[in-house]
Parts: sequence; C-alpha cells; structure tokens
Amino acid sequence: MSVSHSTPISPLERQILLQLGDRLRALRKSLRMGTVEMAEKAGISRMTLSAIESGSPSPSMGNYVRVMSVLGVSGELAMLASDTLQPAPAGTAAARSTHERPEVTIKIQAKSRLHQAQDLQSLALHEAAVSKIEKHPEALQKVVRTLEAWREANPDSRSMSLWEEWGDILRTQAWRKALGPTQRAKQLRQASPLAFVLSEEERRRIIAQVNALKHGVTLGGADAHADTLIDPEDAS
Repeated sequence: MSVSHSTPISPLERQILLQLGDRLRALRKSLRMGTVEMAEKAGISRMTLSAIESGSPSPSMGNYVRVMSVLGVSGELAMLASDTLQPAPAGTAAARSTHERPEVTIKIQAKSRLHQAQDLQSLALHEAAVSKIEKHPEALQKVVRTLEAWREANPDSRSMSLWEEWGDILRTQAWRKALGPTQRAKQLRQASPLAFVLSEEERRRIIAQVNALKHGVTLGGADAHADTLIDPEDAS
C-alpha cells in the first residue's frame, strides 16, 4: 500500500486509512500498551507506528498488518484496504489467486464535524497539487509567484510566518511538512498557495468526492471493488 506523492490517494482511500489508524491507536491504548512496546512487538520503528496510527499512506500494508496482528484485529479490513488502495500487481501469486474474496461490507464516512471534513478536503487538494507539481515541475513556478505576490501585498499579515515557511517548503519540496496530521501542518494548509496549481475541474472533482464521504460510501459485498454511494436522504 505504500503510495508515493506522484500517485495520490483519493479522499475515500485517505478516509479508510484515517479510520483504520484511529481504530488501531484506540485499541493499543485500551490494552494499555505504550508505543515502544507496540513497535517492538510488531517489529517496526516508533516512527512507522506513529505514521500508521495517523493514517499515513507511507507505511506498507505489511506494516499495517503487523500492527493489526499484534492487536488481534481481523485481517479482512486490511485485505479490503489493500485491494482498494493498490490492486495486486500482474503476475504475482495474489493476482493469480482463485480464492473468492471475503464477503465484507464496510461503510466509510467522514466524521461529521465540519472542521474535520474541511481538513480532509484540504488534505486531498494538497496531495493532488503535490502530485501535479511532481509530474509538471514548471507548475511550481506559478505557486512561487503566487506566494511572492501575497507576501509583497500583505507585509503585515498574521500569516507571514506561515508564508515564510511555505517559501522553504517550495524551495526544498519538503511536502511532508504540510501533508501531515500535526497542528502545524493544518495551519500551513490554511495559508497555502498550493491549490492554485489545480484547475477548477480538478478542484470540483475532489470536493465532490469529499462531499460524498459526508453521506457515506459502502465498500463490500460480492464486489468489494465497487464503491456504492449512499443516497443523502438515506444517510440523514
């Protein structure tokens, strides 16, 4: 499941990971297990464990499964998430398998609090923007010019410290600083020039996907690859 920034995950996939990470963190705490003990039992670093519990796409699905195994969580969710995020490569044993997929139905829904849905939308927009910049490096100059214009037009802005940090991020392409779950990353996204690299169509598509998640998306049944949007009236 390890996903590079050049292959952005969708809002649905992001929400699967966020909910899985939340569940794993809650289970670990309910067992009164510290991060050092958990990491040792799973055979991973504390940094990797932190990324897993924050729902990051960076760790491999194997590392997610190691944590789930230690906590006694069913592997069905891991299988579903893995298949959703990255189909088995052609020619592998998994791709050739004739075993039927498990009958699993899982409803994925963005948390209803407004600021959480907004942050999911912001995160999805930024991941898409980073992916576009990595595919089209010339687009970075548009973002740099936008940021410079902001700083020149608003020298006394309360966002100046954030814009200065964005200058460093754009220069070094240290995207992780703005794509994480930390409070600082969220603040950076609120003062970000990155979204300007996306077209109106690209922004509308991502916003529509996030809005669908507010009502819920069901994965599962005989065809777990199919995403069935729940009618808003049924979800209310």
